Amino acid sequence: MHTLSNVEFMLLQMIAEHHQASGYDIMKLVEQRGYKEWANIGTTSIYAGLKKLSDKGWISPETSDEKSGKGPTPTRFALTEVGIRKLKNEILDSLSSTRERDNRFDLGLAALPHIGKEEAVIALRKRLDFLGQASIKIRQKYESQGGASLPLNVRALFLHPFSLIESEQEFVSRLIHELLEEASRHGQIY
Repeated sequence: MHTLSNVEFMLLQMIAEHHQASGYDIMKLVEQRGYKEWANIGTTSIYAGLKKLSDKGWISPETSDEKSGKGPTPTRFALTEVGIRKLKNEILDSLSSTRERDNRFDLGLAALPHIGKEEAVIALRKRLDFLGQASIKIRQKYESQGGASLPLNVRALFLHPFSLIESEQEFVSRLIHELLEEASRHGQIY
C-alpha cells in the first residue's frame, strides 16, 4: 500500500523539479504533460494534495514577493528534508514493485532525475523480479483452473496479463540497458 496518493507523489516530483512551485505553476505543468488524462489529476486534487503534503511536513509554504496581476501573492512550496526522503523512497518503490498497468510506475519514470542511475537500475531489477513473481502466480492460478482447456473468455483473462507482463519485462530490460550505457559513457559503471 502506498502512503502517498498518485497526486501527492506527482506534486512532490514537480516541486522537487522546480525547487519551488505554486499551485498555479503545478496546474500549468499538469496541462503541459498530459497528467490530467492518464493520472486523473485536476485543480481540486492539486490544491487538496498541497494542503495534505504541507500538513504532513513534506513541503513548506514560502510566500513569494513575485506578484503578477491583481490577485494575492502566490504561495510557493518547497520540499522539506523529510519530503525529499519521502519522494526518493516513493520513486524507488514505484519503480521496483508496481504491477504492469499501474500509473504509479509512469510517475516513477517521470521522477528518474531525482535519484541516481545506480539506484534506478537496482529498483528496475527488483521490478523484473516482482513482475516475474506476479507472472508465476498468475500462471499457477491459470494451470490450477484448467489452463488451455478453459473457455476462451476465461483464458483471455489470464493471457492478457501474461502478455502485458512480458511486454513490461522487455521494456524494463531495455530501460536498464540504456541506463547502464549512459552510466558507462559518464564513467559510472555498476
